[in-house]
Amino acid sequence: MDDFLRLSASTGRFTYGAPRAFSFGDDGRLLWFLRSTGPTDAFDGLWVLDTATGTETLLADPRELSPEPGTLPVAERRLRERIRLVAAGIGSYALSGDGRSAVFPLYGRLYRVGCEGGAGGKGGPEEIPAAGPALDPRPNADGSRTAYVTDDALYTHPGGRISPADGARWGLAEFAAAEELGRDRGHWWSPDGRTLLAARVDESALQRRHFADPAHPELPAEDFAYPEAGGPNAEVRLWVLGQGGARVRLEWDAARYPYVSDAGWESETEILLTVQDRLQQNVLLLSADPATGRTRELSRTEHPHWVDPLVPGTPARLADGRMLTSADTEGGAARALALDGKLLTGDGIQVRRVAGVHQGRLLIEAGQRDPAEQQVLLLDPDTGELTPLADGPGVHGVHASAGTLLLTSADAEGVRRTVRTADGREFAPVDLSAPLPYRVVPVLERVTEHGIPTALVLPRGHVPGRRLPVLMDSYGGPGYQDVSAEPRRWQQRQWWADRGFAVVTVDNRGTPYVSPAFTHAMYRGFSEVTLDDQVAALHALALRHPDLDLGRVGVRGWSYGGYLSAMAVLRRPDVFHAAAAGAAPTDFRRYDTAYTERYLGLPQDHPDVYERDSLVPDAPNLARPLLLITGLADDNVHPSHTLRLSQALTDAGRPHQLLALPGVTHMTPNGAREKITALELDFFRRALA
Repeated sequence: MDDFLRLSASTGRFTYGAPRAFSFGDDGRLLWFLRSTGPTDAFDGLWVLDTATGTETLLADPRELSPEPGTLPVAERRLRERIRLVAAGIGSYALSGDGRSAVFPLYGRLYRVGCEGGAGGKGGPEEIPAAGPALDPRPNADGSRTAYVTDDALYTHPGGRISPADGARWGLAEFAAAEELGRDRGHWWSPDGRTLLAARVDESALQRRHFADPAHPELPAEDFAYPEAGGPNAEVRLWVLGQGGARVRLEWDAARYPYVSDAGWESETEILLTVQDRLQQNVLLLSADPATGRTRELSRTEHPHWVDPLVPGTPARLADGRMLTSADTEGGAARALALDGKLLTGDGIQVRRVAGVHQGRLLIEAGQRDPAEQQVLLLDPDTGELTPLADGPGVHGVHASAGTLLLTSADAEGVRRTVRTADGREFAPVDLSAPLPYRVVPVLERVTEHGIPTALVLPRGHVPGRRLPVLMDSYGGPGYQDVSAEPRRWQQRQWWADRGFAVVTVDNRGTPYVSPAFTHAMYRGFSEVTLDDQVAALHALALRHPDLDLGRVGVRGWSYGGYLSAMAVLRRPDVFHAAAAGAAPTDFRRYDTAYTERYLGLPQDHPDVYERDSLVPDAPNLARPLLLITGLADDNVHPSHTLRLSQALTDAGRPHQLLALPGVTHMTPNGAREKITALELDFFRRALA
């Protein structure tokens, strides 16, 4: 590898040493976070910043607690894949209700640590006895009890096992919820810390997916339950588990609304839960009585295509009792907020997150201008008036508690974090990450009649008039925005540009943050909209930038981006001349239920849609160089997707290259991505020479 790729690998893509996972505690006095000791240290420790003094204290060092890195429990390893967590050491933590103590797992062992008199005291972390390899610990309000999961059962300490031995999995989110619905947890303490709301997950009807490591044939294969499109889902129910073995099941029409996308305690006497039908066209917000299990409908959202995922921070009940929910404006022009069903925001703003309440107003993250940018705004819940809090060029985010703010701003100059206290003091949490090698200012343009966001990165020192081969580098699928002012995502693209390419990134219709209508254009079909928009955007950019050589166009991508890349050379060899396709879902009949059916419907109801979006039938058409890449430990896009396409290409007599990587997961951690990139560079240099 060259110097940049080596640096990227050794610094965790420039994230090691940066503070992350912030949480306020003790009414804004304490700011908890995770951070390693420097730019090449992958092992995060647990820190706290005292906002009264600005002092940072390391509360838990993973190397002191476990000098030799241990083995993650299988369930935790898979949960980390679901939430895209690659950090080593302390990966996550949870605060007590008062925010003065935290619990965290470390290689299956549980620890509690307090800050200034909280549970755990000042003596450093203390181990919590556990019944087995444990994960997802959650403390109650005062930190006196901790709930955790081991061997698919829910326990508390002190107390012991509280879930029945009925063959189900208790206390964890199922695959569909964690991967696709935005719910990555499965148990919640009541405000008084005496009762738990818990998810019961029955996966007995699901098929099993298997993984074997060909590099270690002496090891047994792993398997797990997978909800394949058109097939059965896990059966999910919510139970209130009380003292003395008391159990109450929350009652709703789970046959009609099988997905639980959000749940939690609103008060001692109310639980809020959000449930969805299988195609996610009807979403109900329910209020549940924890004493009886009875539920009542608070609001209903319907959409003929699908209801977009909830704006994070909603639903929420305001102090005056009004209910804040997500909504779309008429015609799908904007993602909005509503109070008691009445729209609070309009077409001029795309709401992305509700961060809380500040100075009597809602604190929100939203896009008001170009979708590549994000602002922090105060929203008056009575008048709808917006007041900018952080709105300069770039991507701004916020955390808040009791008048204290943590503002994060990212632009071409880098990432900056500022703590702003209620009395006007400011200071920055220490960032020990490596400086970004490149200052990249991509050319951002909206093109075609659809206003498609695009970005162009040229070699540093490019001389106008010099024709450049084009490298299309896009994701293109629902749920992820590529064209953003966040600086880290442009580092590798600048490296590609400096290797002699004009790097083009396109957020075709179907991607988020332009508008709900823009996203919903992908309904009942991935391939046509994705490919048509990518081609149209490329041609529009070439008219504006004549140095783009459309006679030499390569395309690369991972996951949905891998699907786009393979599809590009299979279906439009007149436009695309070579492709590197990583972890491509080549046949969505073999992908998961919640994602696939949201956009394509059930395969038994729409077989033509699934056949049209499958790449396997296109195999005989391959006439361009194609490099297929898959990680053989990928439990998201199973390697069978890539291998089936490779088999079809072989059967059709179409030469191609296949790179199968033992032990590599969908996230390509530990330098795998950089090694793949070096091989891709060699491939494109030969294919586009």
